[in-house]
Amino acid sequence: MLGAIEAGGTKFVCAVGDENGVIAERIQLPTTTPAETMPQVLEFFKKYDVQAIGIGSFGPIDVTRESPSYGCITSTPKTAWKDYPFVKTMADAFGIPIGFNTDVNVAALGEATLGAAKGLDSCLYITVGTGIGAGAVVHGKLLQGLSHPEMGHLYVRKSPDDSYAGNCPYHQDCLEGLAAGPAIEERWQEKGVNLVDREEVWDLEGYYLAQALYTYILTLSPKKIILGGGVMKQKAVFASIYKYLPELMQGYVAMPELSDYIVSPGLGDNAGITGALILAKQALEGK
Repeated sequence: MLGAIEAGGTKFVCAVGDENGVIAERIQLPTTTPAETMPQVLEFFKKYDVQAIGIGSFGPIDVTRESPSYGCITSTPKTAWKDYPFVKTMADAFGIPIGFNTDVNVAALGEATLGAAKGLDSCLYITVGTGIGAGAVVHGKLLQGLSHPEMGHLYVRKSPDDSYAGNCPYHQDCLEGLAAGPAIEERWQEKGVNLVDREEVWDLEGYYLAQALYTYILTLSPKKIILGGGVMKQKAVFASIYKYLPELMQGYVAMPELSDYIVSPGLGDNAGITGALILAKQALEGK
């Protein structure tokens, strides 16, 4: 039996299951502070004889094993979690292998193994919700260099019709600052779920996301792009992306039919927790 944690900015999902994504039990907890959330996480796993636990966490996090702060959440805007020793906490409690990566990287791993990119050796998974993040699988492995990718914070060109300044605490008008869920709410003074019929909202959202995808495609050339997160449940955003991306690309790179290339998660809302189970299996095998 394997354990999995999908630690998001809004909620924690904890589950036990196997590497095929079959879940025996799961719970959901609000992401508040370590002092409040983590005792509930530990209590859940104490009920099971798990051999390894995979963690997909909001970030930034330190994924470099040689680093003194490996396994920690680092410069997160969620200040209560800054420098939190996530891996050490779990390893000390259970004495088993712990896999650790970003929430979007483990979602990419889940989609590449069992979801929309199954059978392909590369894909890009992007979540658009409370924040914007992306995970990439390249040649069958999660992409990592100096650290994990932080693709949600690239700069995009502002629409001349958009007077919103952006709300990223680090960069103000980067992609996340202009297009994540909180930015939509601040710009339009209404939650996204209440803006379903406002075509201009989702047209602008697709305008910014198409610019980001243009950059990702030219840089990584993924074989499949998967867009998840709460904002992407608005299907009008996909239509807007399909409209703006060819205008940006200008035929420079040949792409497949966009409706087959840029898609929703094949695993639905289970991409992250499924990827965390796969990560736990890899940790157990010493990978």
